[in-house]
Amino acid sequence: MWKPALVCLMLLPAYFTPSSQAAYERNQAVPVEKVLYGDVVSVRRITEQELVEDRHQGWRTFGGALLGGVIGHQFGGGSGQDVATVLGALAGGALAHRAGGDYYREYSLVELMIRQEDGTQVMVLQDEDPRMAFQSGDEVRVVYLVGSVRVDKAM
Repeated sequence: MWKPALVCLMLLPAYFTPSSQAAYERNQAVPVEKVLYGDVVSVRRITEQELVEDRHQGWRTFGGALLGGVIGHQFGGGSGQDVATVLGALAGGALAHRAGGDYYREYSLVELMIRQEDGTQVMVLQDEDPRMAFQSGDEVRVVYLVGSVRVDKAM
């Protein structure tokens, strides 16, 4: 049951990386396979969610149990103190386990259907850049890089 979900989670970062993580950095060149110009036929905005797992969940639970045990040990005497210590450890571990946890990161994507100058049509899914809003009819530049593609407005 978990294997398909785990495979999907492993593959998501390869397809949906945040726009701040470009394939290259400032003052660095990347090889371009080809550049074609075209017109946007359709635009569709999509949101994707990626599950981000809490990698410190076990340590958080252990720390909560330890702290709860120390606090519980302050109450009672004799065997009552032992019971309070165990109950404090259980309660602290449970609270700490519930306090942390996995969360979802949401990505804003844009799906562009483009009719290129050579007559072919391509569909590109990329990060949405609020500074570059696409509309049907816009003239765009499709840059094919090694292993990826990027669309921006034609200059």
